[in-house]
Amino acid sequence: MKNNKLIKQFASAMLVITGLIPSLTEAVVMTNQGTKWTNLARQQYYVQDQGSRMIPLKWIQALKQSNGQPFMAASLSRYGYLPNPKTPNIPIGFSVAIEKNGDKTLGMTCSACHTRQIDVAGISYRIDGGPAISNFQGFMADLDKAVNTVLMDTTAFASFATSVLGHLPLKPEEDVLRAAVNEWFLPHHTLVSRALPTPAWGFGRLDAISMIFNRLTGLDIGTTPDHIIAENIKRADAPARYPFLWNASVQDYTQWAGFSPNGNRLLGLSRNLGEVTGVFAKFYPKQDPTNVLKMNYVAENSANFAGLNINEELIMKLAAPKWPWTLDAALVTAGKAVFAKPDPNQGNKSCVDCHAIKTGDLRSFTAKTWATPIVDVGTDSREIGLLGSEVKTGVMENAKIFPNDEPIKAVDKAIKVLAVAGEGAMIQHYFPSLLTSPEQIGVDLVGMTVTDFATAVSSVDKQNLGGFGTLADIKQFIQKQTASGTTTSSTTPSYPYEARVLKGIWAVAPYLHNGSVPTLAELLKPAASRVASFKVGTAYDIVNVGLAVTQPKFNYTLKTTDCTNRNSGNSRCGHEFGASFSAQEKTALIEYLKSL
Repeated sequence: MKNNKLIKQFASAMLVITGLIPSLTEAVVMTNQGTKWTNLARQQYYVQDQGSRMIPLKWIQALKQSNGQPFMAASLSRYGYLPNPKTPNIPIGFSVAIEKNGDKTLGMTCSACHTRQIDVAGISYRIDGGPAISNFQGFMADLDKAVNTVLMDTTAFASFATSVLGHLPLKPEEDVLRAAVNEWFLPHHTLVSRALPTPAWGFGRLDAISMIFNRLTGLDIGTTPDHIIAENIKRADAPARYPFLWNASVQDYTQWAGFSPNGNRLLGLSRNLGEVTGVFAKFYPKQDPTNVLKMNYVAENSANFAGLNINEELIMKLAAPKWPWTLDAALVTAGKAVFAKPDPNQGNKSCVDCHAIKTGDLRSFTAKTWATPIVDVGTDSREIGLLGSEVKTGVMENAKIFPNDEPIKAVDKAIKVLAVAGEGAMIQHYFPSLLTSPEQIGVDLVGMTVTDFATAVSSVDKQNLGGFGTLADIKQFIQKQTASGTTTSSTTPSYPYEARVLKGIWAVAPYLHNGSVPTLAELLKPAASRVASFKVGTAYDIVNVGLAVTQPKFNYTLKTTDCTNRNSGNSRCGHEFGASFSAQEKTALIEYLKSL
């Protein structure tokens, strides 16, 4: 026994030396996510640039925490980000881009919000594509404080400047650096001060829709030199749990509110382009009378289209994680029957009705989609209200894509501004030769076939962009998005969200779109009986399936509201399917859900 222990210690030490694990105390078990999810794919997913341009790398490396420690200490683990042995002190989900002048800029990748680690019996399990247990609001707020300290404290700025420049700066050098930091700080502080809510999102949640709207309409489309329209920035108080990414490419719709049609590569690119807009992409649309669209969406746009398409390729390789522990085969079989059992208290609907694999809408000749019904099951309503949000449209006023479209008004829906800006950028990036007349846009873009598209795109992207539908999907995408927020009426309000296929559902707690229920066992209780608050962290309960009651990390407690306040953003109300089943049936159902 002693020899076995020594062998294990030696093996762990060798893994640390070779850089395969971060430390002796942090060996990580990679869950089985399919044969296509190789270590090479995983490492690329962790660092793939998508066009995010957060802050110059030298700056954030020179910044300090309030306790005097480096801001980037321990790979930002205090916010829940995970160390990447391949990039010391830069965590999983962060990329480094080299600018034309040779400077390096830190950005965020897709994996920052969609990589999870859970702890069971002293062992950490990595779940790629899973919802991160990270505190993005804390990171944003603390970065704001750190930069503000540098600007307000002469001593702090002197230390910062010496670190950034690599020598004691002369006064002109210091002045240039201070001006650059001020220019960076203004939009960041404007966003942080206006958007970040109290109570905070905490660990594992983010109001992504508001933040995408806020960044684009509040920081990017103003008519002044700083591009800011501060009054467009609204409090981001509709937090949602980060979604899981496996199977995302084959869903009918994406986003919790289901406003984004999906199912081919063009729509996937649209989805990913909107995402990078929300995480520090540099994007300043400009009015341009010489362009047939009357706008220029690519002159100042850091979106990495090739990188976004590579991300989509990687997501398509990513399978749902397999349950790493022993399953009770007989109980799984019994649970499968419960999964199909009608619930008389829920209109005789079963889990199968909303969550089984069924063929979805045809949007590509090369791939089939899974149906993801958009249904109202009584859950928190706040995110739906975001879709009707209106903003001043700045430089986007009068913009449109197709000749017969209604142009954007001076005050219009934020989601319409996002849709038109995103689709305009895609068209200008891939089809500049078509932008010769409104008539050509109307005919060629709407009717373009898969073959036409493959011919039109640049050779560097052809292999990544094959398999699109037609470009009529651009118009469908915009129409679907701009119709969002109009599905309710004063007499029959409805707040529907997508119902996803439940593969890998065991790995994505907390549950409901807003993360208000800690375990599957709690979700199978009536809403009135669910816990009102719970700790959020990496410790996992594999019996009740979800967050363990005791959480050694982060010391964060999420407080939820009941059904008397469905619009709080934190309501644990709704989705009472299976609540009336027997204890034995619930146990069997949970065992079956583990197996998916």
